[in-house]
Amino acid sequence: MSAGTYTPKPGAAPLTRMIAAQAAFETRMLLRNGEQLLLTVIIPSLLLVLFSTVDIVDTGDGRAVDFLAPGVLALAVMSTAFTGQAIATGFERRYGVLKRLGASPIPRWALMCAKTLSVLVTEVLQIVLLTVIAFALGWSPHGNPFAVLLLLVLGTAAFSGLGLLMAGTLRAEATLAAANLVFLLLLVGGGVIVPLDRFPAGVASVLGLLPISALSDGLRDVLQQGAGMPWGDLGILSVWALLGLGAAARLFRWE
Repeated sequence: MSAGTYTPKPGAAPLTRMIAAQAAFETRMLLRNGEQLLLTVIIPSLLLVLFSTVDIVDTGDGRAVDFLAPGVLALAVMSTAFTGQAIATGFERRYGVLKRLGASPIPRWALMCAKTLSVLVTEVLQIVLLTVIAFALGWSPHGNPFAVLLLLVLGTAAFSGLGLLMAGTLRAEATLAAANLVFLLLLVGGGVIVPLDRFPAGVASVLGLLPISALSDGLRDVLQQGAGMPWGDLGILSVWALLGLGAAARLFRWE
């Protein structure tokens, strides 16, 4: 046996392996959290089933599920990329988890990439589940799949930036309260369940500039109306993504 066969070889793992391992860990932690599952899976699924089968809200002409499915998909993106990520990251910051991870071999930007990958994996699972439920309820989507993908990616970027900004600047308890409050307010006033044209014209114009409204309206235009590329909604999401991610990168505090 040659000398040094079992000599340890210290050093950091390859960067891609570190990001993949951290993303897998983040995803497992999220899926094991009952409160996060309630927020990201159960609530959107129940809303889709309830409002599609019970005539509670007037969604206009056509079947309710055709109107509701795109909005609930937008809600799923918001619940994971914004609300869930803000709360989880806020408490990680409070308990010193982020500080310790920041001192580990994985760079801080790579840690943020891992968190983003975890969000994307969770969203894929959400979208698959909600799509299956919507099909079972009689949903018949139309439109360009690439436009849908672009809307979901930009929506994820916008909500991730806002969630990280909140988690990196507020106390954990304030983040918990604010993230849940924003979730409820945007659920009601973001065109997810209640059409924006049910609000007064001035209010509807302002609500239409919110990221949840742009995402739900854009998805609805494509999947329900069969429209092409919804450039207006994509523009609104792009602005929110740039502002949110830029502010988070500048103001995020690790301790």
